[in-house]
Amino acid sequence: MTQRQWFKLHGWCSLPIWILFCFICITGTIAVFSHELTWLFNENARAVNPNNLAAQPISELVATVQNAYPSANITTVMTFEPYLINAVIFSTETIPSGIAYVNQYTGEIQEVNQGITFINFMRSLHGWLLFPWQSSYSVGYYLVSAMSFVMIGALVTGLVIYKRFWRAYTQPKIRAKQGKKTLLTDLHKHGGVWSIWFLIVMSLTGLWYFTQQVMWHADIDIEAHPPLVEASDIPLGEKADPPVTFADAMKTTEARFPEFRPSYIMMPEHNRDMFKIMGGGDTVFFDDYSYRVNINPWTGEIASETTPETMGALQTIQHIVDPLHYGTIGGIWTKAIWFIFGLILSAMSITGFLIWGSRTVKAAKEKKTPLRESLQSEGAN
Repeated sequence: MTQRQWFKLHGWCSLPIWILFCFICITGTIAVFSHELTWLFNENARAVNPNNLAAQPISELVATVQNAYPSANITTVMTFEPYLINAVIFSTETIPSGIAYVNQYTGEIQEVNQGITFINFMRSLHGWLLFPWQSSYSVGYYLVSAMSFVMIGALVTGLVIYKRFWRAYTQPKIRAKQGKKTLLTDLHKHGGVWSIWFLIVMSLTGLWYFTQQVMWHADIDIEAHPPLVEASDIPLGEKADPPVTFADAMKTTEARFPEFRPSYIMMPEHNRDMFKIMGGGDTVFFDDYSYRVNINPWTGEIASETTPETMGALQTIQHIVDPLHYGTIGGIWTKAIWFIFGLILSAMSITGFLIWGSRTVKAAKEKKTPLRESLQSEGAN
């Protein structure tokens, strides 16, 4: 292929879907800091701790919500960074779906949110463009994850047409005084070269999201379903409540995994359901759902457990992709790096479009000029 053909291919890798690609880049960049933005703009989401109190057990926070709303059916508890509140999801006759923001240090319910949170909104907007889910798949999820192919194509063709691209590391040069086109080209090239590692990470993680979606769509399970309580464990006769409380289940989990940090907890939904407790540990590259424990509410036994050490290959990939995609590996500092390179990637999509636009306009003018001169010449004769 000639250099011109490679350049055209580079353009076709992104330009036909430029707006969508740019939108996904921008929303992903914002999503990286969605927790910090929530803290910044919603004071009720802040876990303020002026008296330096120790965090209360999650079971006490659940009890606080239960006392405030005696008829509440509490289904889920979520925890975040220490500077954000714990979220207790519940429903009552008057609150179909409420999220209680409970300060884990003071035990105070600071807000009851009955809508979507900013964190969930940004994650959903970036992940599947808020397209509805139809059973096990979303068209939006396919659209977003398919961008990984576009990104891989743009990366490969970009490196082919940019000869000696490594000079952007050794001899960086941004020519700001030689016209708009030269400036845009330099910014686009240098942004691309300095973002090679980021493009590779985003391409590979996006490729996994696409693969994961295909597997979900085909009903291929990556995670094993939590087991059901054996019918023989449930007493016959009069209706009875399970003897094992949520506090008991948490103590059992923490005794089994001393490094366990809870992040997402689901209460039993029916007699044969279990406490489903998820969290993170001391493994750097795994997400906050890599430890999973299912506890029988009738016997208190651990029915099943999953840890990074016991995961299969697909499970391992699934649990390391999110930290790599959103840059949560090293906390706020890696988030900041991901945010900066997210901005660069967003800017590259814009500068790429502007470069393509200027070349297209110039080519159109050059094509029209001979025709105009020919018509003027014929008119003169």
